[in-house]
Amino acid sequence: MNVMPAEGLPDDLLTRLVRDCPDAVIYAECGGRIRFWNQGATRIFGYGDREALGASLDLIIPDRLRARHWQGYDEVMKGRESRYGEGDLLAVPARHRDGRQISVEFTILPLRDATGAILGIAAYLRDATERFEEVRALRRELAALKAQADQA
Repeated sequence: MNVMPAEGLPDDLLTRLVRDCPDAVIYAECGGRIRFWNQGATRIFGYGDREALGASLDLIIPDRLRARHWQGYDEVMKGRESRYGEGDLLAVPARHRDGRQISVEFTILPLRDATGAILGIAAYLRDATERFEEVRALRRELAALKAQADQA
């Protein structure tokens, strides 16, 4: 790990970086149960850690996407490499506690034991709903302008 000497750094720096991160940091074990849920996850998804810890990832996955999600998740847990490379930014719909759909962008980090067996996956997520809606509105506006130009 590349860390400068501890002099001048808080003793709990690494813990604070994950716990207090404004982005969601979620860790789920092989079976898809949430084992870590930070304050950013609560802010983005609306569930407190007492509700989220021990729950299935279905908590934040829209119903219509669950089958596809679990197919890929199970394959990765069985040892297949994820089709998402290291650091690839993924964008998907997610579900907020109040039932509304939000858009999230995230990266994943498979965690392995000393033998290389996968233990689970950590995800680092950011709410991209506002930007997604802005882009969608711009695309609609562009399509309307193109349709007007084609009619002229």
